[in-house]
Amino acid sequence: MVTVEVDPACVESRLSSGEMSCPSCSDGVLAGWGFARSRPVAGLVAPVRPRRARCRGCAVTHVLLPVTLLLRRAYLAEVIWAALAAKARGSGHRPIAQRLGIPGSTVRGWLRAAAARADAVRSWFLTVAVTAGVDVTVPRAAESVWGDVLAAVDAARTAITARFGRSAVLGAVTAAQVAVAASAGLLLSPGWPPASSSDSATPVDPAAEEGNASSSRV
Repeated sequence: MVTVEVDPACVESRLSSGEMSCPSCSDGVLAGWGFARSRPVAGLVAPVRPRRARCRGCAVTHVLLPVTLLLRRAYLAEVIWAALAAKARGSGHRPIAQRLGIPGSTVRGWLRAAAARADAVRSWFLTVAVTAGVDVTVPRAAESVWGDVLAAVDAARTAITARFGRSAVLGAVTAAQVAVAASAGLLLSPGWPPASSSDSATPVDPAAEEGNASSSRV
């Protein structure tokens, strides 16, 4: 799967001009290859029908999913991110669901999926921040793993904005869109991030680690 901008015209333009690289091989270029199955997304009037593309080199096909969506999720990424942010502020799944107007079981599923590998997710986005930015300040440890994850994503957003501007190829740079783009839409998918990423060293602020050595996470 490849994350692309929301505007279909821009996607078609990049496909036809050979500006979209294949993530499966080193020098492949993607070309249009039909469409994936349509699916409804809560909050949108019309169903979403993602474009498909095929590499001109390795012949692998990919679904091109807009940066506003996560893989196999029926809600906009901004809604899902709002739920995760509310959890970081201390809300439970029921109040979050009531405020967003969606089933509690849906919110509970999002929170469980995000919590399953929270440390690895934090490490992933801190690595994105350090890779994209210059002299990136690693955020201090928060009082919960949820706060740590949100701080890491915000650090990545800040680094990407500083490097590419407030409006990059995929559109306005928001925390939710950084979470989608940097995870290739897999933020809540089983097995993401790859196991190897969680085994690598996470950028750490030594002062923050020393100052928070006795703090607990919930």
